[in-house]
Amino acid sequence: MEPNDLCPCDRTINDLVRELDSLARGKQAAENLVRCGPAAVEPLRRFLLEGVPKKLFQPRLWAVEALFRLGAKDTLIEYLFREKEIADPQDRFGEEAVESAAARFLSSWREEGVYLSLLKLSERKMLVGLIEALAVFGRPEPIPFFERALEDDFYRPAAEEAFVKMGPMARGALVQAAVSPHPGLVMETPSSLVRRRCAVRLLAKVGLPAEAWPTLRELLNDPDPELFIGVSGLGVECGSEEDRSRIARRVLGLLSSVPWELREDVEKILARLEAEAAFDLEEEISRRMEQPEEVRVRDSGLRLLLKVRREGFAPR
Repeated sequence: MEPNDLCPCDRTINDLVRELDSLARGKQAAENLVRCGPAAVEPLRRFLLEGVPKKLFQPRLWAVEALFRLGAKDTLIEYLFREKEIADPQDRFGEEAVESAAARFLSSWREEGVYLSLLKLSERKMLVGLIEALAVFGRPEPIPFFERALEDDFYRPAAEEAFVKMGPMARGALVQAAVSPHPGLVMETPSSLVRRRCAVRLLAKVGLPAEAWPTLRELLNDPDPELFIGVSGLGVECGSEEDRSRIARRVLGLLSSVPWELREDVEKILARLEAEAAFDLEEEISRRMEQPEEVRVRDSGLRLLLKVRREGFAPR
């Protein structure tokens, strides 16, 4: 059918779809398309599925929102499962923003079919919006997907939020993630270490059941200072007297090498280990005070120890 043969209503809808590409008129065009009702779904579908992803992704985002408002969930699912080869990284980044929006909109339908579609999609795509959408359902099946996302700087914040939303349901998976280096402890990848650190931090937020502590106890020997400090914060609450003593000794031994961003955590741990660390802390202070003055003034570990003692850490 030639353009001139279109009925006035069709001609208006197609004109509106073309206007989506205008930054000045696109948002209003999307609003008008929603007012056109179901007749606008197929033209919007073609715009989305046959259109070319671009750095300027706002027009495609307007189309996704219009489809959502028109109740076209099947079209949004079809769009998300459509394979796309996008060579330009900026175009790819823009399209991922559109796909994330589509996944978020789909989570508004709390239906089993929608949930299963999103879960299936998680086997082939990593999207911030997909993490957020699956977290809305509050079910355990996406936990491995969230765990994988912890290894990536871009997706990690969304995954951490998802775990916090899941609360106690996520505890078992987080405990196992914390003690599971990939491919192994000797040859662990940097992303695996990041995932394990995140798991320990998340356990501090969602809570660690006392019965899970024996599994985490092995991390008191982990060579990574950040992982050790993180698990020590849990151990001072859940560990035995022997565990607490081990923590106190190793924390004091790390004072000279612990990264500055962990010093506040170290301070909190020592402040909670008065019975176990008081004597060794005084010994360490005395040893460091014997250093030459020019060394003492630069000794950040000494400053931390004096602060702990000054703020309520009393010697035995």
